[in-house]
Amino acid sequence: MAKLIVVGGGIGGLATAVAVARRGHRAVVLERAAEFAELGAGIQLAPNGLHALDRLGLGDAVRALAVHIGELRFMDGVSGEHVASLPLTGTYRRRFGNPYVVVHRAELHRLLLDACRRSPAVELRSGCRATGYRQDGSGATVLLDDREPVTGDAVIGADGIHSAIRRQLVGDGEPRVSGITVFRTVVPMERVPEDLRWNAVTWWAGPGRHFVHYAIGGGRYLNLAPSVENGATEALAGVPVDRERVLSAFAALGGTARRLLALGEEWKSWVLVDRDPVERWTDGRVTLLGDAAHPMLHYAAQGACQALEDAVTLGDLLDDGTDTIADRFETYNAERRDRTARITRAARASTRLWHPAGAAAKARNEMLSALSGTPLHDHVAWLHEPQGSATGARR
Repeated sequence: MAKLIVVGGGIGGLATAVAVARRGHRAVVLERAAEFAELGAGIQLAPNGLHALDRLGLGDAVRALAVHIGELRFMDGVSGEHVASLPLTGTYRRRFGNPYVVVHRAELHRLLLDACRRSPAVELRSGCRATGYRQDGSGATVLLDDREPVTGDAVIGADGIHSAIRRQLVGDGEPRVSGITVFRTVVPMERVPEDLRWNAVTWWAGPGRHFVHYAIGGGRYLNLAPSVENGATEALAGVPVDRERVLSAFAALGGTARRLLALGEEWKSWVLVDRDPVERWTDGRVTLLGDAAHPMLHYAAQGACQALEDAVTLGDLLDDGTDTIADRFETYNAERRDRTARITRAARASTRLWHPAGAAAKARNEMLSALSGTPLHDHVAWLHEPQGSATGARR
C-alpha cells in the first residue's frame, strides 16, 4: 500500500484520491484554500466522463442530479438559422454507453468530496499552499509555504493551470493568453421565456464571437457563456463586468441570441488561458494531472472529463504490480499524453468553426447542415467514446 500526496482539492485531485483509495492506497489531499470548495457554473460531461465516474462509483449519483441533454444544437448567431444538431439520445446513448449531461461544477465537486470523506483511506487537509517538491529513492515530499513538509511514497500535482508542482517539474512559465474573453452568468429558469427553454447545449456562432447556453442545477438555472476574440493580453479570472459591456460585445448577433443574453444580470469575465502540450509531465515519483498536466480551452467541453480519465488511469496503474511507482508514472504519462494533446489543439482550433464571417460562415453552414446524426456521431467518437476498461485497458 502506497501513500500518495495529492496537491489540489479540485475535481481532478479529489477524483484521484477516490481512485487510488479504491485500489487500496492512502491519499493525503492538500488544498491551498481555507476550505474545500469549487467555484464556477456548468460542466458538460460526455459519455467518457461518465464512464470514468462509473469507475469511481459515482456515475449513478451524477446521472441522478444532472440535466440529460437531448442534442448539441448549432445556430447561426447572425441570421438565427438552425444549422445542425447532434442528437444525444437513442442511437448516441447506445453507441457510447452513457448520456451526455451537464451538472453544476459545485455539485460534482461535492459528490467527490463526500466520497473522500467517507473513505478511511483519504485524509483532507486545507490551508496547505504548495511551493514545490523534493524526492529521493524512498519517497517524495511536498514543500509548503508556512507548514511542515508532507512526505509520502509519491506526489501527484493536481493544482491547476498555475500549478506550483508543474512550475518546478516542467518550468514552462506562465500560461498562454488566448486573446479571448468569456463572460458568464446564471439565470433562474423561471425568468427564461418558455420558448427558449431548450433541452440542448446550444451554440450561436457569429463573427469573431459565439455564445453557448444550457440548463444546469437540475434544470433550475440557465448557464450563459458568450465568448469574444478581443485581443485581451492579461489573464483575468472572475472579474465583475457591466451588463451593457457584455450586450455591446455581442451586438452583431441576431434577435433570439440577444434575447437570451439580455436575461443575464450579474456577469463576470475571464480571459482564457491554456498551455502548449508537453511530452513529459512526470519526474520520478512526481507526476501531474488534469489542468496541471494539460490545461485546455473549454471549447471541447473536455477539461473535467480528461481530469477524470487521468484519475482512473492512474488508479489502474497503481494497482498491484511489480513496476516501481516511477515506472507506473511514466506509463501513465505515455498513455495520456497524445490524447490530451490532441484535445488541447482541437479546442484551440474550434474557433475556426465558431467565428467565421460572411462567405466563410455560409460555407460552414452548408457543410454542417449536410451532415446527419451518424456522421456527426462519427465526428465526435474519438472524444466521447469511453476510455479505460471499456476499450481494453487494464481494470
